[in-house]
Order: sequence, then structure tokens, then C-alpha cells
Amino acid sequence: MEPLIHLTGPAAPIVRDNINTDLIAPMFTPRTAGQPRGMTMTRGDLARMLFAGWRYDKQDREISDFILNREPFRQARFLIGGVNFGCGSSRDTAPKMLSAFGIRCVIAPSYGAIFYDNCFKSGMLPMIMNEAAVKELAREAEGGGDFSLDLAAQKITAPGGTILNFDVPAFRREQLLVGADDIELTLRRNAEILEYQKRERAMRPWTLLR
Repeated sequence: MEPLIHLTGPAAPIVRDNINTDLIAPMFTPRTAGQPRGMTMTRGDLARMLFAGWRYDKQDREISDFILNREPFRQARFLIGGVNFGCGSSRDTAPKMLSAFGIRCVIAPSYGAIFYDNCFKSGMLPMIMNEAAVKELAREAEGGGDFSLDLAAQKITAPGGTILNFDVPAFRREQLLVGADDIELTLRRNAEILEYQKRERAMRPWTLLR
């Protein structure tokens, strides 16, 4: 997983509440709806399928006025969403499709719980901001200017120069900064785990199997 330390680029404002993972990561394009589909998808396939129901017409031609089909948002690195972004089913393809498209940070007031967790596993940051801040960022994003993220400092700079702070759980921030999944990050602390087990065996030998 590629580390996420700094990120710069446009933000695509799609500020609608309750955008679910079926909309973010549909299994079919409008033209192929209902047709059997293989389970193997390349990164290019994932990028193309993102918001397919909104991006393409029934002949799978791009809908020109959808934001991700317009410049500069074809190069969006951020997405600004509404309340309960990523709700619905547990499909982990939703953050994977966003990442494959190039979007590695979503900014929204709240998220579906499973989508929120899956973002970190896919190397993406689901940033939480209050609704007023989200609306203001979305307004600035419409101009197509670059946002800039500094994850270590937990700051984001809007195109107009406004700097906002945000919080990420320490474990999750470390996970993104080093580009590791949950298991890899835990294994990096193996020495600490073994030392803890040693202390526990000495103090409460009945709590750990030998």
C-alpha cells in the first residue's frame, strides 16, 4: 500500500447525503446492467466503474456534465461528500474504486461505519469535518483549485489559503503514513508484543497458553 503523507490536487464536490456504496461502486455500467460479470477487475476497471451509474449513459458514453467527467476534476485527488457518505452495503470495492481513480481523501461530516474502516485498508483517508466546514470547502472546490493535505500535521489547506485542522485516530494515521495494513502494522510491533507477553506470564501465568 502506498504511503499517504502529502496530497495535492482538485477536490470534486459531490455533496449529497447518504451516497451509498452501491452508487460509488456499482457492479455494472448502465449498458451492461444485468449481464454476468467476472469477479476479476484490473485497477483500470475499478477506476472506470467508479460512479458508473452517474458517469455514463445507457450506451456507456460519458455524461459530459457529471463532475468527474469534467476538467480539472478528472484529476481529482479529493472528494467532498455529504452526511453518511459510503453507507449501505459492505463492499470494499467502494474505496478501492475511489483510490484507483486517483482520489485518496474523502471529506464529509460522517460515514458509513464499514466504508470508513475499509478506507484505511485501501490507503485512503476519510476525513471528518463539520457540515459548515464541508459546505465552505465544497464552495471553494467548485473553482477547480488545488487542495493540499499534510497528514502528519493533520492539516488541510484550501485553494484560498484557509488552513483547517482535523483529527485521525493515531493508529490509523500511522497506518496511512507508513502504507501498512492492520496486520503489517501490528507485526512491526512484534518486539513490544513479546515483551508484554513475557510480563503477563510472569505476573499472571494462567492468562496465556504456553
